[in-house]
Amino acid sequence: MSDALDFELGPVAVGTLVGLAGLTFLLEPLVGPVPVGDLRVRPVALSAAVLAAALSLGAVVFYRRGRRLFALAHAVFGLAWTAMVVGTATGSGTLLLGGVVLLIAGCGFLASRARER
Repeated sequence: MSDALDFELGPVAVGTLVGLAGLTFLLEPLVGPVPVGDLRVRPVALSAAVLAAALSLGAVVFYRRGRRLFALAHAVFGLAWTAMVVGTATGSGTLLLGGVVLLIAGCGFLASRARER
């Protein structure tokens, strides 16, 4: 047995992004808006964007491991979450609504797929 820890880059990257999203969410009451380029962004908004990236990266990681249903779930929710984040940030009600519809439709589709297994 080896004493060295064996980490895979994909899952570590996803876990790091999820942890960073959680940390920025928890920092919201403690810090004010942070500068991002020319903008000042609240940490909770950054948290949502980082979580969208984590979900999308999770889709790739699960797909490469052959876990297609998990990859599909992460892809659907990553895309829906991204649409909701971008829709909120840009004030696009259409994009926000599209993300919500994708989220609801994805839940139904994935529930039916899980039931078939």
